[in-house]
Amino acid sequence: MESLVSVLSPCVTPVILVQVNPGETFTIRAEDGTLQCIQGPAEVPMMSPNGSIPPIHVPPGYISQVTDNTGVRRVVVTPHSECYPPSYSPALSPPSHPLAPPYIAHPQFIPASHTAYYPPASPSDVATQFYQHRLFYPEGEFKFVRSMGRTFLMRWSSDIKKCSERSKPFLSGFGIISYHLNPISVLRPVESRTRAIVSQFNLYQAAKQFQVCRVGSDARLFAFYCTQVSKVQSRSALVSWARAAQGDGTPISCGYELMLTDKGSDGKYRVVYSGELLECHLTDLRPATDYHVRVSAFCNAVRGPFSEPATFTTHCGPPDIPQAPRLSHRSKSFLSLQWKPPVDNGSRITNYILEWDEGKKNSIFRECYFGSQRHYKVVRLCPGMGYTFRVAALNDIGTSGFSPEVVFQTTGSHPQLPPAPRLVKVGSAWVTLEWTRPSGCSQEEPITYTLEGQEEGPEFHPKYSGTDVSCRVEGLRRSTQYSFRVSSTQLWFVYFAEGPWNDVYRGPGMQHVCDGLRPAACYSLRLCSVNTGGQSQGSVSLCVQTLNLPPAACPPPRVVGHVRHKEVNLEWDPPAHDGASLGVEFSVEMFKVEETLEQEEVYRGRSTECTVGSLLPGAIYKFRVRAANDAGYGPYSEATEVTTAAGPPGQCRAPHVTMSSHTCAVVSWEACASSGADISEYRLDWGGDQDSLELVYSGTNMFCQISNLEAASSYCCRLQAVNQAGAGPHSELVTCRTPAAIPDAVQGFYLQDHIDAHHYSLSTSLSLVWEEPCCNGAEITSYTIAMGDRLISTGNVTCYVVSDLQPDSEYNFQVRAENAMGAGAFSQRLVARTRPLPPSPPRLECVAVGPQSLKLRWGDGSRTQCSEDTVYTLQMEDRNQYIVIYRGPSHTFRVQRLCESSRYSFRIQAVSEAGEGPFSEIHTFSTAKSLPPTLKAPRVAQVEGNGCEVTWEAVPPMKGDRIAYLLHVLGGRDSEYKQVFKGEDTTFQLSGLQWNTDYRFRVCVCRRSADASQELCGSFSPASHFTPCRSDLALAVETSSASAPAAKAFGIASTDGQFATMMVVGLAFLSFLMAFILQFFLVE
Repeated sequence: MESLVSVLSPCVTPVILVQVNPGETFTIRAEDGTLQCIQGPAEVPMMSPNGSIPPIHVPPGYISQVTDNTGVRRVVVTPHSECYPPSYSPALSPPSHPLAPPYIAHPQFIPASHTAYYPPASPSDVATQFYQHRLFYPEGEFKFVRSMGRTFLMRWSSDIKKCSERSKPFLSGFGIISYHLNPISVLRPVESRTRAIVSQFNLYQAAKQFQVCRVGSDARLFAFYCTQVSKVQSRSALVSWARAAQGDGTPISCGYELMLTDKGSDGKYRVVYSGELLECHLTDLRPATDYHVRVSAFCNAVRGPFSEPATFTTHCGPPDIPQAPRLSHRSKSFLSLQWKPPVDNGSRITNYILEWDEGKKNSIFRECYFGSQRHYKVVRLCPGMGYTFRVAALNDIGTSGFSPEVVFQTTGSHPQLPPAPRLVKVGSAWVTLEWTRPSGCSQEEPITYTLEGQEEGPEFHPKYSGTDVSCRVEGLRRSTQYSFRVSSTQLWFVYFAEGPWNDVYRGPGMQHVCDGLRPAACYSLRLCSVNTGGQSQGSVSLCVQTLNLPPAACPPPRVVGHVRHKEVNLEWDPPAHDGASLGVEFSVEMFKVEETLEQEEVYRGRSTECTVGSLLPGAIYKFRVRAANDAGYGPYSEATEVTTAAGPPGQCRAPHVTMSSHTCAVVSWEACASSGADISEYRLDWGGDQDSLELVYSGTNMFCQISNLEAASSYCCRLQAVNQAGAGPHSELVTCRTPAAIPDAVQGFYLQDHIDAHHYSLSTSLSLVWEEPCCNGAEITSYTIAMGDRLISTGNVTCYVVSDLQPDSEYNFQVRAENAMGAGAFSQRLVARTRPLPPSPPRLECVAVGPQSLKLRWGDGSRTQCSEDTVYTLQMEDRNQYIVIYRGPSHTFRVQRLCESSRYSFRIQAVSEAGEGPFSEIHTFSTAKSLPPTLKAPRVAQVEGNGCEVTWEAVPPMKGDRIAYLLHVLGGRDSEYKQVFKGEDTTFQLSGLQWNTDYRFRVCVCRRSADASQELCGSFSPASHFTPCRSDLALAVETSSASAPAAKAFGIASTDGQFATMMVVGLAFLSFLMAFILQFFLVE
């Protein structure tokens, strides 16, 4: 068993790692006095309040000793020996009296053991320099975290599993960091074997999660608990958090900022609270919406990181108030209504409630529809009557509020068409017409008639409108034909009321002027119409207010608060007049005392206070106010004099920039207005653009010189004046551009390995490439290459091929750029060397010709003239272009897959380190013709007498060449074949054969060229055997392999078989004859 002591940091209690070896047991006493054992292999972290090595109680026969390796003290328990090592410490010797172990490990990590060693001990015997640590039982999972070469066991709560990645940047430099306040676990780098880890390193006696961040160089810690959300409702929630603390647990007085978003954890957050409280009640939330909140602490200029976002979802709620219903169709007896669904707030809308007032206008509504449809048709209504409707939505949570009330009116009944008008009297310029009332209309029903006349064209023009049934139309032309028609319309009633309703107009007109009203009084108007269908209900009341008299003078305005250098706050009282506060507005005018300026209106509105801005510092102004209503403006009040305070300087004029050279500029400016205080300094900002402006001068001078500028570059500057009241606004942005200069020195000057142009050789040419330098505002016109004392002008290019050089020679080059301003500096020197001359092409020849291949050979087979690394490129012409068929160091190559009797062109090239040599002359070689194929054994059949017929298979012409056949025969005692036939036929008859004589036949194919200059003969076919017999039966002779069975079947034997049979028969007959003779002579 071993113990490792590791000092983590000055503010952290040291931890002792007790290592339990395999097969051993480490026993400890828990807080409740029970003994617990840990079976090895394991490592048990223990706490030491003062960093000393605790006494390790060992069983009899063992001793403990301390070793120090690489700065880590190790307690090693070994068997007892009389010879103690020099490093043995008496302080670690077994005590004379039993002591209880002062360390308690977590039982969650202690494996069960049945062979534990229980030393006698009591808690009262614990040494004073060690204390018992409180035992905790944390929940959640533990995970190994690798950081800075160490492995830590960290408490990992399910609520803050995402905090680890966010907190990693703040964990370095503090030794041990835990995501849970209960225990913080430490262990040595994890080895391959599994070890039991026990953690009891307690920082705070708390059980909530927290986060840690590092603030400043003093390594202080701000730690606060993660946000917790409670009391979540459909539109509200309570967010709370714990107070921030330093690394030692001391609370800190700081502020907190709570941010909220409904766009996801990575969405845009908005600040909803900023203060020192530890909770915030969120309101005006949307139901059934996912929200994320996070909190951060800030103290003075130090701000901690944001906590891990806490997620909560508001409860579902009743639907929102729907919009008012819309009218889709209407008639005299029905109204069709539609409405749009409102936001359901997380719960689907199930039904809608439509209510109406039944046309009674008494604000009492009754339900006329309940269902899930979004439209309804209200029937059995009265014509020309108004009805008020409202709608509400219903879901599983509740009912929304009713929509705004809306009034829809059914259409009225149109009066019947009256009869056509009759002519009563006629004059030179007038006519009198009359007509009768429409049928079905009573005499009491008011009807308005409209008489229209037509003179020219299809249009009718009104001539009369009223309730009479006769009319005299004047202003007509003589001897002109006119057409007239009459129509009936409704009658309008206008009611006017200041108190009770009064009838002020009754007639067919569309407008009426009400007079005799009181000023500044409010009246109500309503309108109804009458026709043959009856009188409609009154319209919605219209409130009209008569104009006021112009208001009286207001009291003078007064200053509110302190007068600033650019603005002043004014307020005033309204004029003393009845009803002056109703619909009255005020106008404030300003003028400067020192200057004879015209009055300027600085405010107009209904408020009795205003803020006047854009004033000059240290100036005297006068203000006066007047009131106005519908009748006009009243008189001005007395003027109030106000003196503004001294303020920051005004805006400076744009500075003037003078370019002294392409790297230096002089900026000068004029004095700025002081605004009541002397200018203390001027600040000049300079930069390449507005976003890169930097302060380059601060002082009282009126000029500034700026150097180290870039040529042909744009710059901008602005000026600002400062006094004791502060800094004034910046001047307008001034832009300038430095003049052009000679180009910079060329960079990136190097030698190109290859030359794109084919007419250049790397042995006599060098390809130089360089990067285009900065032109400094003037376009580069050309480049000059210096090769020793020789100068070469290249034009505006960045590559150049220097030709006509000596092979295998070294040269020095420099290049410079030139523009309209002059020539730039030369670049660094480039040393280049030309390559040796490339090898000449070898001699190419064909050493073997075949019908489908050509074997080519080049050179003489020796490599005395060419180096070992010479590579040959063999090309063959294919479709008017040469393709590479071989590349390598060999001197021979066989070209395969060619066509017979065809011509092919070849050329060869040698390549070495010096480059690619030229191609050789084009060599043309032809492939040979293919030999004809070998035929099968011919078929032989006996014909009448001693003749036979020989047939063989036919061969088609070969590429236009004619085919001929040669037939050879071997018979009797002949030792060589004789040609008996040559021709293009595939059959031949042979006669005059000898009986019982063996004959052999064979055939070959000959290929004749078109010009008959060449004839190629193929191989002969296998021989066919034939023996003529004196039989009338015609026999067919097959091939030698199949002729034996057939010959037996037809009585035909082959020549060899027949000869053997004759020999056997002859010998047998001779033996029989000799035996007969011997027997005859001997017996006789």
